[in-house]
Amino acid sequence: MDMKQLQSFAAVVEYRSFTKAAEKLYISQPTISTHIRLLEEELRSCLIIRSKRGVEITPRGQELYACARDILSLRDSLLRRWTEEQSHIIQLGASTIPSAYILPEILPEYGRIHPEVYFTIHQSDSQGVADGILNGSFDVGLAGMDLEHEQLTCVPFYQDRMVLITPVTPRFLALKEAPEAPLDSLLEAPIILREQGSGSRKSAERFLESVGIQEESLNVTARINDQESIKNLVAGGLGVSILSERAARNFVQEKRVLLFELPEAASRRYLYLIFRKNYVLKTYIQAFCDYIRKYYAPTLARAQ
Repeated sequence: MDMKQLQSFAAVVEYRSFTKAAEKLYISQPTISTHIRLLEEELRSCLIIRSKRGVEITPRGQELYACARDILSLRDSLLRRWTEEQSHIIQLGASTIPSAYILPEILPEYGRIHPEVYFTIHQSDSQGVADGILNGSFDVGLAGMDLEHEQLTCVPFYQDRMVLITPVTPRFLALKEAPEAPLDSLLEAPIILREQGSGSRKSAERFLESVGIQEESLNVTARINDQESIKNLVAGGLGVSILSERAARNFVQEKRVLLFELPEAASRRYLYLIFRKNYVLKTYIQAFCDYIRKYYAPTLARAQ
């Protein structure tokens, strides 16, 4: 069997049609049929059944399709990476906070210094970033939590902290002016939380656990996977939220929300550079990682 045969077979399975498969691959339908026949002869199995109702895939055909899809994906990934190595394209996975607030801060200057380097940025949650690095889709990642995976190296590059934001209302303004706002009073309000899989959600969970508050005791009014939506909902009065200080900064400066600091030791968090362990990064990717670490080194120094 060869790649062309597997490609023809996979196309027939995906489009459930020899004609459509031929159109998508820009080859003739008889060529598609020949590829399928050669596969069936080599494997001594019926893979596809043609009937008046269309194309049916046999159990052996389904098994081969799963393998063919993986093989073709690995081939495409290899070709893409070798092509990108020549053109200096970095496939970068980034979770919400880095993609929304870190990359816009550093990429313009980095691009001016290194005009030969280009980025393809994929936004996901922290777990999605890890998955992308492990399956070879991303060269390097930026995420909001240490993923603690045996095949990954997670290097802190930025110190952040979790804060509590509230609407600007007389009640919260009074609490803001108090010498020390009681946390219990703040968390009596409806609260908006991030979705599972995000670094911010994990950091909020760790904070609540450290102060002895169970999430089940909170009045959770919404769970949202978008940080900007959370800030807008808090500003609109839907509830309060615990989120990244870096993310909250612009709304606080614009006086759209109030910020309440949380205990330092429990609220501290880091953003991480993530790459495969024991994997030698290409020179231009390593240079980008070094630039990020140097740029944000002062934030880590303040944490010492």
